[in-house]
Amino acid sequence: MNVLLIDDHALFREGLALLLRPLAASLAVWEAGSCEQAFELLAERGAADLVLIDMGLPGMHGLQGIEALRARWPASTVVALSSADDRDTVLRAIDAGACGFIPKSASAAVLLAALQLILARGIYLPPSAFLGADLPRPAPAPMAAVAAAGAPAPGQPPAGQTPADLGLTPRQAEVLYLILQGKPAKLIERELDLSASSVKAHTSAVLRALNVTTRTQAVVRAGQLGLRFS
Repeated sequence: MNVLLIDDHALFREGLALLLRPLAASLAVWEAGSCEQAFELLAERGAADLVLIDMGLPGMHGLQGIEALRARWPASTVVALSSADDRDTVLRAIDAGACGFIPKSASAAVLLAALQLILARGIYLPPSAFLGADLPRPAPAPMAAVAAAGAPAPGQPPAGQTPADLGLTPRQAEVLYLILQGKPAKLIERELDLSASSVKAHTSAVLRALNVTTRTQAVVRAGQLGLRFS
């Protein structure tokens, strides 16, 4: 697995590279001090499987970097890192296309658990993302799902539900996953070989299942539920 770390502090990158070793048996860590340097690296080596990007970069800002990464290398999983983890900062990163957000203040155990969840096609957001969230109250989950989920330890990623627990079909689950990856309708149509009307119908169905109306709300809800995809 190829992981790209984008952060302007070399010492932080080196420490993070060491912490990431348990993620995969075969792990290659690439480092860049700016978005511009990262893009040159990706153009030379090809897309990374996982990109961890600091939000407070010099030059091109982290938000712009996330948007550019999603546009140029859509297959890469992009995760935002930041010393600020207020709700507005988290949601701006998600709006830009990040698949998760991990505060730099997180412990090594939380960092690894969050990345393992994200790589397992889950969503991780810090607790601050849910404070004052303007979301409708979620529909009750089936008792079996609640029993399986249990109560996570403070700061740990929640035990997950699946799209099936929400009553979604396999195809609706695929559409939801691509929505959570920040992919636009046209790209979803192409990847799943669906018509525009089908994608629109499936999108409406998954938003109803999550009881939300926007993509950002969907990501927050997925984080609340600890939603996992097979």
